[in-house]
Amino acid sequence: MFYGAKPGIFRNARDLRGRETTAEKILWEKLYKNRLLGFRFKRQHPVLHYIVDFYCHKAKLVIELDGDSHANQVEYDKERTLVMEGLGLKVIRFKNEEVFHDMDSVLKIIEAEVRHRSPLNPKGHHRARDNHQDY
Repeated sequence: MFYGAKPGIFRNARDLRGRETTAEKILWEKLYKNRLLGFRFKRQHPVLHYIVDFYCHKAKLVIELDGDSHANQVEYDKERTLVMEGLGLKVIRFKNEEVFHDMDSVLKIIEAEVRHRSPLNPKGHHRARDNHQDY
């Protein structure tokens, strides 16, 4: 689940949770408490030596939100994505503006990816909308 993350990364992740961006707060409101198809997401989650914005273990899905600073780190983001894909994780990225102005599309993309990567709901039953079990 943490793919070998070291203790220092966990401390950094905890610190980041206290300094989330506005876009992260808005998306987290839609994901926490298993609000998306009953799947549990974690925010500021350690993966190796990285901290990802959102992570769903059941779907092996990473969601990254890119603000203005990401325009200057395109190569770093590509490398980071390749490393995570090497772990069997799927990485999807959204610009902060997408979260602010087109949340419905953002959620539809995330839902489609969760459904694609996890054909069964968290309890192992056929997909039932709005299953809010904590798994």
